[in-house]
Amino acid sequence: MKYYHSKTLTNTSVLALRPKVEAALKEEGFGVLTEIDIQATMKKKLGKDYLPHLILGACNPVYADKVLSIAPQISTMLPCNVTLRELEDGGVEISIIDPLAAMGVVGNPDLEVHASEVNEKLKKVLEVI
Repeated sequence: MKYYHSKTLTNTSVLALRPKVEAALKEEGFGVLTEIDIQATMKKKLGKDYLPHLILGACNPVYADKVLSIAPQISTMLPCNVTLRELEDGGVEISIIDPLAAMGVVGNPDLEVHASEVNEKLKKVLEVI
């Protein structure tokens, strides 16, 4: 089962693309709560070189409230991760988790309704970038 949606762009960089991704997320009601810089972390912790690679933890508070009201432990699966990763060929891949695939393992149809709606919003983010 595919657990993410992605798109690859050329003639850009992670740095240039990030504000566009954040603006598209905002249009769909998401904010970025967390950031992990994989490149910097792997260099610091393991001495390994990585191409630029960011994980942005995006949250739509309306939907977070809905799913937390159904199953408080679902917080272990929040926020929705969006990644920007430079590829060897110079392109940048944007990947977004498929919340329906992630929440589907829980087996709660009430959660799946909201996950499906969030999934559609996140797919719109990819469409506009």
